[in-house]
Amino acid sequence: MAFEIVTTVIASSTALVVAVVGYWFTKKREREAELRKERLDHYKELVSSLSDILEGDNNFQGQKRFAVACNNLNLVAPVSVLKALQVFQDETKSSNPSRTLERHDQLLSLLLVEMRRDLNISSDGELMLTFRLWAPGKSL
Repeated sequence: MAFEIVTTVIASSTALVVAVVGYWFTKKREREAELRKERLDHYKELVSSLSDILEGDNNFQGQKRFAVACNNLNLVAPVSVLKALQVFQDETKSSNPSRTLERHDQLLSLLLVEMRRDLNISSDGELMLTFRLWAPGKSL
């Protein structure tokens, strides 16, 4: 009789542990998916704000939107994206006398590659691709 009780307790405990672990992993995946969606929204806002400040478009609202998008990334982006963003910002800031279009494109590409990696988007051939921004009548 004691053997039957022990067997029942072990079976019940095992079922409970499996249910708890399954629930925990499901919640973890849900949180990761939610965070990935949040990061995607912030990345879209950053790229959209970049379109507002293309070379020659010197407007305060566009610069403010870009600054807010960059600052918001500090909350959700991984270190690799933040480092790429900071290097891009240093190159493209107006106080940099040695900024070049070629370096801009390289650093923009690096930033976008890091964002795509963070979102688990396939990286086949990305290192050979140069990303560029487009706006009506101009490209950067």
